[in-house]
Amino acid sequence: MSESTNQKSSGYTYKDSGVDINKASSILSGLKNIIKATHDKNVLSDLSSFCGLFRLDTSEYSAPVLTSSTDGVGTKLILAKQTGNYSGIGQDLVAMSINDLICCGAKPLFFLDYIACGHIDGAKINAIIGSVADACKYCNTALIGGETAEMPDMYKSDDVDLAGFAVGIVDRNKILKPGLVEKGDLVMGLLSSGLHSNGFSLVRKVIEAESLDINKPLDWTDSRSLGDVLLAPTKLYSPLISQILANDKIKIRGIANITGGGFYDNIDRIIPDNMDAVIHKGKWSIPAVFKALKEIGNIPEEEMFHVFNMGIGMVIIISPESLKELKNSAQKISEDIILLGEVTAGTGKVQIK
Repeated sequence: MSESTNQKSSGYTYKDSGVDINKASSILSGLKNIIKATHDKNVLSDLSSFCGLFRLDTSEYSAPVLTSSTDGVGTKLILAKQTGNYSGIGQDLVAMSINDLICCGAKPLFFLDYIACGHIDGAKINAIIGSVADACKYCNTALIGGETAEMPDMYKSDDVDLAGFAVGIVDRNKILKPGLVEKGDLVMGLLSSGLHSNGFSLVRKVIEAESLDINKPLDWTDSRSLGDVLLAPTKLYSPLISQILANDKIKIRGIANITGGGFYDNIDRIIPDNMDAVIHKGKWSIPAVFKALKEIGNIPEEEMFHVFNMGIGMVIIISPESLKELKNSAQKISEDIILLGEVTAGTGKVQIK
């Protein structure tokens, strides 16, 4: 037996395997103030607890129903990795869950994040969690917990993956559902901030096939790099939707978050089977990023509307008499809202004309 095999190890540590517990704890400690800034009187736990504790105040609800949503950021993270720009990824994570949550008429209560990586990079993790906390604060949502998992055998050293979890509340008799939509209702649209967090597998296919440099500007990017344009954080709609839901003069029939599946697979989820949502594409100006992707990738128009938000990140269906009041609510916070079309008799489909 050789001397090397006969000799015992001096003792391994977790750090020897690639996991630095102290580093993760140090990062969390440095972020305590920004995380606590999202808390209100209902948060009963601090960051040292094994779980988040949230006091459920149901005094304003006659039949309270808890709502929940979970999502990630998808392959947009690959572009963030390629550019080193993680400044808005945390907002993407929050938006992907909370923008869904509010579609049933719910108020978001709290949020948790999960970050998995091959190696903890302090600057990267700080940027992500800081962005998550800022987005939660903007949405009046408490960030009450999370997990950062360093797994060197699961991920490459510079890999990172994210998941988010949101919980909200809504009164049972105020839940938005397809049965509320009526013929003649108006289909309204809220502008997006760009691609949001959907369709990036197709985007990256176009970038690779056409050998585009994401670190350089193109003639349509207004001196910004292509990567910065593509990584624009997903817009947060919760404050405006909360304001609209609280206005008794506005009769909301349905809300659709235009995420994966674009117009076709999201708007049809909120209309009855005997009606169609007719969208007139000339009602808004489609942003340059979508026009460029369509042209560079030679992507059919129907496919574009089936994959991307095309400049409309949220759709609201309202009664016709609510139009003026809805526009007034949007103008109060400098938000544009566009009349996209109307609900007609049909077979539960979305028509784009």
